[in-house]
Amino acid sequence: MAKGCCGAIGRAGRADQAAPALPAGGASAGLCAALAETLVHIPAGFFDMGTRRPRYPDDFEGPQRRVWLDTYRIGRFALTNALFARFVAESGHVTVAEREGWSYVFHSFLDDITAYPNSPPGTPWWRQVRGACWAAPEGPGSSIAGREDHPVTHVAWEDAAAFCAFCDLRLPTEAEWEKAARGGLKGKKFPWGNALEPEGTHRHNVWQGEFPLRDTAADGYAGTAPVDAYQPNGFGIWNMTGNVWEWCADWFGPPPPARPGQPLRNPRGPETGERRVVRGGSYLCHASYCERYHVHSRTANTPDSSTGHMGFRIAAD
Repeated sequence: MAKGCCGAIGRAGRADQAAPALPAGGASAGLCAALAETLVHIPAGFFDMGTRRPRYPDDFEGPQRRVWLDTYRIGRFALTNALFARFVAESGHVTVAEREGWSYVFHSFLDDITAYPNSPPGTPWWRQVRGACWAAPEGPGSSIAGREDHPVTHVAWEDAAAFCAFCDLRLPTEAEWEKAARGGLKGKKFPWGNALEPEGTHRHNVWQGEFPLRDTAADGYAGTAPVDAYQPNGFGIWNMTGNVWEWCADWFGPPPPARPGQPLRNPRGPETGERRVVRGGSYLCHASYCERYHVHSRTANTPDSSTGHMGFRIAAD
């Protein structure tokens, strides 16, 4: 069982219920065109990855290193509920949460938390909810109606990878994710600069109030926000911090060692591992518990994990 940010938890005692393989590149021309419209071109070049002042050393946020990336494309938004629904309709994909019958829901979204007594050790704000999945984010009786433009949640890395394969896309490497998140700025903590709330303006969807008891929603949202809320960064990309954690392609581990005068070129994580990288923080991040809402922040979770605050963003060569 792997513990991640805000107590996001991997599955324990998982049943081996692998989803049927989907045809690679099997998406319709219409779905492919809709996805292509969301992609932003990122030019080749250098950027400084990581931070000189790690907040969480075990996350391997540092050291800062010089990185070269070839040109690539990345989604200007996190993948929406509407686009994931089109994928499911075309592919018949059944997510990990649906196959196994449950996912983790944050306690404040449940009418009666006593009806859901199971929670991971040390994180009582997460409750195991039977029937919770991408289409029913708070469990039976809930739906994504009215949230079609919000990021899809309750998707495991395995589900995100299946989506990308079916649509002839891929997940971004975390180096690609971070360069896109920085939006062309150098040495800043957020996609817009260093101030959490510049001139008192909220620029992303994170927790305000006392975690985990009360979210004042001062930024306009308790829970997910539309994928185009707030303002885009210098690359025209929205919500790279806050809102939902986003799966990356890489296995989690220390960064590749940098050699003096030799920048890393198109780096990737370890060849194998137990957890995949997630980036960007979520609507649950707060300085008192999980200050992982910076462009350099990183954590990880097992590929079969699904929660109400994890989604993904597409990429392509």
